[in-house]
Amino acid sequence: MSLAWTLAERHPVLRAISSPRGFLPALYLAIVLLLAVFAPLVAPYAYDAQNLTITNQPPSTSHWLGTDEFGRDVLSRVIYGARTSLTVSVTSIGASVLLGLCLGAVSGYLGGLFDRGVTAAVDLTWSFPEILIALIFVAIIGPGLESTMFAIAIAYLAQFTRLTRGQIMALKRETYIEATVSLGARHGHIIFRHLVPNALAPVIVAGMLATGDAIILEATLGYFGLGAQPPTPSWGAMMSSGSAQIFIAPWIIVFPGLVVALTVVAINLFGDALIRALDIRARLRDA
Repeated sequence: MSLAWTLAERHPVLRAISSPRGFLPALYLAIVLLLAVFAPLVAPYAYDAQNLTITNQPPSTSHWLGTDEFGRDVLSRVIYGARTSLTVSVTSIGASVLLGLCLGAVSGYLGGLFDRGVTAAVDLTWSFPEILIALIFVAIIGPGLESTMFAIAIAYLAQFTRLTRGQIMALKRETYIEATVSLGARHGHIIFRHLVPNALAPVIVAGMLATGDAIILEATLGYFGLGAQPPTPSWGAMMSSGSAQIFIAPWIIVFPGLVVALTVVAINLFGDALIRALDIRARLRDA
C-alpha cells in the first residue's frame, strides 16, 4: 500500500478530495483561493484603473468580462473582490469559531449559573436572523470591512457556541474524562487538552459550511453599501454598483453574482463530502 493511499485513507480532508463529489469543488475553491492570493500578479489591470473612454463595454478580447461605468476591468475587480470577500468571510468565521469554542466549552463543562446565562444569551441571539444581527451591528459601528467582519463574527457566534456546548456535555461523561478528573487535573487542562480537541471536528466542518453563508452575508452588506467602501472591490459592492446598470451593462452584476453562487455551492459540496469522509459508518456502508 502506497504512502499517498495511506494518507488519503486516514486524513478526512484527503478522503473528501479523493471522492468524486469532493474533488471538483475542492479544485474550484483552490483556484479561487490562488487567484485571491496572487491577485496583483494574475489580474490584467489594476482594480481601480479608470478609463472613461471605454465605459460599459461588453466582454471582449481586451476585457474578458467587460468594463463597468467607470471603465474599470470587471475581471480584475472580480479577482480582487475574491481577496476581499474571502478575507472577510474566513476571518470573521474563524474568529466566531474560536470564540464559540472557548465559550461553549467552558459553559458545557462548568454548567450551573454560568451555563444558564450563556445559553439564555445564545438563544436570544439565535432567535434573530444573521442578516438582522449583522445589520444592527454595522449600523451601530459604521460601514467598512472591520465592522463587517465583527458583525458577521457576532452573527454566527451562537451557532458555534451551542454546537460546542453540546459536544462538551456529551464528552465530559466519558470514562477517560472521569479518570482525568480523579487524577487531579485542572479544569483548564481538561477542557482545552482533552475535551476541545475531541469536539473540534464537527465545529470545524460547521465553520466551513458557515463560510459560504458568510460570503453571502458579506455580499448582502456590500450590496447595501455597508461593507467594503469604494474603490475597494468586493463581490457584493460590485453587484450593488451593477444593479444601476443592469439594463445597460448586465455583465457588471452577472459575473460577480455568478462567482458568489459558484463559490457558495462549491463550499457546500465540499463540506458535504467532508462530512461523509468523517462518518465511518457511511464509509463502511458505501464500501
